Amino acid sequence: MIESRCGLLCSECEFRNSMNCQGCTNIKKPFWGEACPVKTCCEDKALAHCGLCHDFPCALLQQFAYDTDQGDNGKRITQCRCWCQLTAIHD
Repeated sequence: MIESRCGLLCSECEFRNSMNCQGCTNIKKPFWGEACPVKTCCEDKALAHCGLCHDFPCALLQQFAYDTDQGDNGKRITQCRCWCQLTAIHD
């Protein structure tokens, strides 16, 4: 199941319940108020997630994945690859 555009696992997010967040695939704007450039880019390209992009993993996604404060050391990039593999199996 695709939980986000960038590969972040919303089901593991500590803010999901307290902020009543439905995940970026189901909302227009993140709960923190600013538009997410990764979400915007992915949706502008009509992609379910970044892993389906021909530029994957792009500099923008890399920046988010390895950000010192908000990053996950590339876990979201690995997750997008897993979603791609699942998509290929079901096609």
